[in-house]
Amino acid sequence: MSLTQLDFRKAMGSFATGVTVITVDHEGEVHGMTANAFTSVSLDPMLVLVCVDHRARTHAHLHARKRFGVNVLASHQKPISEYYAKSVERHQHAEAVGARFERTPHGTPVLQDAIAYLECRLHTAQDAGDHTIFIAEVEDVVLREGEPLLFVRGKYRRVGEHVEENAADIANDKPDSTRVSGVGKR
Repeated sequence: MSLTQLDFRKAMGSFATGVTVITVDHEGEVHGMTANAFTSVSLDPMLVLVCVDHRARTHAHLHARKRFGVNVLASHQKPISEYYAKSVERHQHAEAVGARFERTPHGTPVLQDAIAYLECRLHTAQDAGDHTIFIAEVEDVVLREGEPLLFVRGKYRRVGEHVEENAADIANDKPDSTRVSGVGKR
């Protein structure tokens, strides 16, 4: 079997993710990009990572500013995700798609109505192929009500129905640590 980039891309697209917009201040302007290559790394210290294409205009701003925001999008914010997914030089009309920003005391843009916001300070950056992995320490978090915007197989989705526990596990009253649904517990 000969692995192709298309096959790899399709396989990775099978992994459902949330959708974020990474925001950074550059000379008083809000710069941002849509990212679903985002995850937590550590609880102590509290670290997250985001992978950014070397060609993305936000890439240089993250290196220069060393501080950025991660905005976890709500299910109604698909137009904002699409807007920040475009590779345009400047994002001058973000408000046309509903993007409104506040600023943290550090000047980092916070997207209003996102269901979560993380204020991040760059910890390390590591080149990996055509991307850079930016690892950042989380300095503050804001949580809001709402359902997340999801992305899987090249399409936006909303949270669907709840997956019930395995009936056999419930009947046997097994503790969470032995259930398959206890992700990361073995």
